[in-house]
Amino acid sequence: MAKSVQQRTLQTRARLLVVATEVIGEAGYAALRVEDVVARAGVAKGTFFAHFRDKDTLLETLVGARLDTCLDALEALPPPRDVAGLVEALMPLIAVLGSERHVVDLVFRRFGAVTDGDASPIAKAFSRLERIVGAWLYMRVFRKDVAIDIQVEGIIGLILQALALDFARPAQRPLRDRLSDNLRAWLNAAA
Repeated sequence: MAKSVQQRTLQTRARLLVVATEVIGEAGYAALRVEDVVARAGVAKGTFFAHFRDKDTLLETLVGARLDTCLDALEALPPPRDVAGLVEALMPLIAVLGSERHVVDLVFRRFGAVTDGDASPIAKAFSRLERIVGAWLYMRVFRKDVAIDIQVEGIIGLILQALALDFARPAQRPLRDRLSDNLRAWLNAAA
């Protein structure tokens, strides 16, 4: 009996995630409403809240899954040999992070979030990104005068800065150019 209840619970959660993904695909993250998800999934609103604390928790789960897919691809790449290669490798991940204003806002609120000793899916993705970039930097293609953890922190900061500025002043300068120039200056690498 307990096994069938657990299976049904997992199926319900999976159904909510599928329906939410469909809604987002049709109208975007900002248009996602709990009422629409539960109606399309055929469950009660209370069932939704048994699985997700709130809409942002659902969104964070979905964004975290997309980031994990990007991070899987990053892990399969060889270490970039220059800033252009680093930016090229990071752009699919950055495209997810900056896909919509609502996602950017969620990322900025949650990228370092740890609640009750448990990291959020977005915080976990950023920790994983730090490990991947750190492994790349361990090859010492870039700066040798700054500790790798500080370089990684700087790269993450420059990614977040580029995202923020892209939304604050989108027409001023393309995100890729801004990130490339700032990473080149930070990593002290030749163009």
